[in-house]
Amino acid sequence: MAKIAMIGAGSLIFTKTLAMDIMATEALEGSEIRLMSRTRPKLQQMESFLKRVVAENHKPTTLWSTLDRRKALEGADYVIVTIQVGGLDAFSYDYTIPLKYGVDQCIGDTLAPGGVFRALRTIPVLVDIAADMEELCPDATLINYANPMAPVCMGLGWTTDLPFIGLCHGVQTTLDLIGRYTNTPKDRIDHLCAGINHMAWFLSLTYKRTGRDLMPILRRNIEQPEYYVNEKVRGEVMRHFGYFMTESTGHLSEYIPWFRSSKRAMAAYCDEPAFGGETGAYYRYANMLARKYKNVDYLALESTHIEKRSVEYCSYILEAMETDRVFKLNGNVRNDGYITNLPEGCCVEVPVFVDRRGLHPVTVGDLPTQCAAMNQSNVTVQTLTAEAALTGNPEMVMQACAMDPLTSACCTLKEVRDMTAEMLAAEAKWLPQFKGRKLRPAPAIATPKRLKRVDVPLDPALAIANRFQILAEQKTTKPKKAHKAGKAGKAGKK
Repeated sequence: MAKIAMIGAGSLIFTKTLAMDIMATEALEGSEIRLMSRTRPKLQQMESFLKRVVAENHKPTTLWSTLDRRKALEGADYVIVTIQVGGLDAFSYDYTIPLKYGVDQCIGDTLAPGGVFRALRTIPVLVDIAADMEELCPDATLINYANPMAPVCMGLGWTTDLPFIGLCHGVQTTLDLIGRYTNTPKDRIDHLCAGINHMAWFLSLTYKRTGRDLMPILRRNIEQPEYYVNEKVRGEVMRHFGYFMTESTGHLSEYIPWFRSSKRAMAAYCDEPAFGGETGAYYRYANMLARKYKNVDYLALESTHIEKRSVEYCSYILEAMETDRVFKLNGNVRNDGYITNLPEGCCVEVPVFVDRRGLHPVTVGDLPTQCAAMNQSNVTVQTLTAEAALTGNPEMVMQACAMDPLTSACCTLKEVRDMTAEMLAAEAKWLPQFKGRKLRPAPAIATPKRLKRVDVPLDPALAIANRFQILAEQKTTKPKKAHKAGKAGKAGKK
């Protein structure tokens, strides 16, 4: 049966959910689940809980844990990654330092400075995992849940030929919302969704039985206050760009410049509590849970009863590969021509079919131009970030932050550089690739009022401006004196 390595098994929510999904899948009964984490306490709690699940549900699952990643990977068929490098300590810097410079994040795990630095910490670890897999389980499929999804998968796509897919629940959970907004059961909606992770666009929505177009209903309802109020940022983007996308107001407001860069915008669009747009919502939530369960085994309070599977795609992918029962999902893959107006080699989220032969992404073609343009604003940051993570170039980190849509709407370049330097210093222990390399200082240059300027050739634009000035000052009538003189001359001739 399947040998499944779960790397980052200290992730209490993801590991519990995915492991129980696997045990709830008939085709995966008898699988071997290998739990791996770098630290023992949470790993022991997870192993103990899941062994109770196995025993109390009379499952034939084999389950063990290890601190040795290579041991977990050896001979594995599937590798599931749920790591968070640096944990809450690093996350605190991702949120608090940018806030000092006016960059207000709600979630801070995908784009903006928080997403950039989470990627810098995470990409090298994923690349190392892939390198170990090439040696120890070269036929295995890597399933990634670690954020930020797009730059992490971009880094994988640049460095390994292993089959991999990045999974997010944005599409299936947004379909729940769309079902409500179109008064159509979710399972009766046929859809095409494509773009990038956390910014994939629902390009078509039809009723399966009749082919009726549901998009006009969604567009009409999003104009109604009672619908609009639940998702102001997503609603506003659809009103101006024409399509609904996969991420909530709290997330999406960080990826574009219009909603968190001023107090008036925050008050108008990000006024819902928690993930609806609240400042620091994710960090504060994570911090609260860490304090609450610091001396409590959360899993001891959880039910061990196995019920139906969750909405997570992971167990369905494994089932399809084991049984050849085709499964369709939206997944994050290297862009090998699947979206033709986004760069080759970036990470795109597209429909993917899975069977015994592996992963089969669908070619979507061109996105609507305005949708591709918004995606590209994020892809640029992701590309700079992935390259910085792999090369250890601190200048590229600053450039990634500077090109970030939200940061660029809030900061000057000097402020971006200062913020980046502070974050690199604070997070140095999780960023070994930058050891011994500091961001180049670029202090502000003072220009006194009585400064003697260097003589320079006249710029063509300035020459035109000078001409405009001459025209502006030039009188439009002949001098009166000259006019009278002409008359006097004529009189003399007479």
